[in-house]
Amino acid sequence: KGFGMAAQERLRDARVLIVGAGGLGSPAASYLAAAGVGVLTLVDQYTVDLTNLHRQLLYTTPDVGRAKLD
Repeated sequence: KGFGMAAQERLRDARVLIVGAGGLGSPAASYLAAAGVGVLTLVDQYTVDLTNLHRQLLYTTPDVGRAKLD
């Protein structure tokens, strides 16, 4: 209730910048995408590391060593 068509359209038209696609940015990006945010821009200069996979929900074992934003 209270989140009607106008609110959905505002969400679709929203733009969000996420700096860091790691332990916080990774789930935030997933949740914002699922919520319907129109444009997500992620910035991260690092590669996926095996020791961080348990926190970084956007990646799996085959991603290790790849740039996070590939």
